Amino acid sequence: MEGSTNERLDFGRMGYGCNHYRRRCKIRAPCCNEIYSCRHCHNDATSMLKNPYDRHELVRSDVKQVVCSVCDTEQPATQVCTNCGVNMGEYFCDICKFYDDDNEKGQFHCDDCGICRVGGRENFFHCKKCGSCYSISLRDNHSCVENSMRHHCPICYEYLFDSLKDTTVMKCGHTMHVECYNEMIKRDKYCCPICSKSVIDMSRTWKRIDEEIEATIMPEDYRYKKVWILCNDCNDTTEAYFHIIGQKCSHCKSYNTRQIAPPVRPQ
Repeated sequence: MEGSTNERLDFGRMGYGCNHYRRRCKIRAPCCNEIYSCRHCHNDATSMLKNPYDRHELVRSDVKQVVCSVCDTEQPATQVCTNCGVNMGEYFCDICKFYDDDNEKGQFHCDDCGICRVGGRENFFHCKKCGSCYSISLRDNHSCVENSMRHHCPICYEYLFDSLKDTTVMKCGHTMHVECYNEMIKRDKYCCPICSKSVIDMSRTWKRIDEEIEATIMPEDYRYKKVWILCNDCNDTTEAYFHIIGQKCSHCKSYNTRQIAPPVRPQ
């Protein structure tokens, strides 16, 4: 390929790739020896195999060979093609064997996560307890849940740790996809699907329930009936007057409660 070194490196940039990434190479999957555009393409294809024993996922760091999309030369995983001299990815991570021509994403490798992330290293910090990178706005400003990102989204059940979708940390410390969270709120579901704690400020709702209870007098048989409740928000167990609309936690004033069996008293 003729031209200056920079022209050779830039040739074909953003012109190759798949739905997941723009890149100028394909990878040979060491697990099945097949060639795919990226590991996500591999995982999508193998997940559809009829025989469940044939389904498997590619370990990104295991990739050893890539095929240049410009000249079709297979070679060890490096950034620059050994044959035609193009950059097979403007961003290249030798640890993850990750290529991406769209370097405006702010890709960076996190040693603690063990994978590459996007958004700019300066905008993230790694929380040791949660086991993942979070926005710096959450530094000392979130509830830590051990390995909270190494779980599946409680709504769509996609594994969160290496998901391509944006994630959010709820007040309780549990995580889920941003789009799943927004859909949950749109459907008037305001509790974490994992721990049932309120995920937004519900004080105005609790005040409205106070007013509804005050305006709704219970029948005589139920007016002074008491029940034991567990508060999902503060985890306190208290006794409260039964009401068909809801039972209020006497500790944190939340109506995010549920009835439980009375505690066993010691003899």
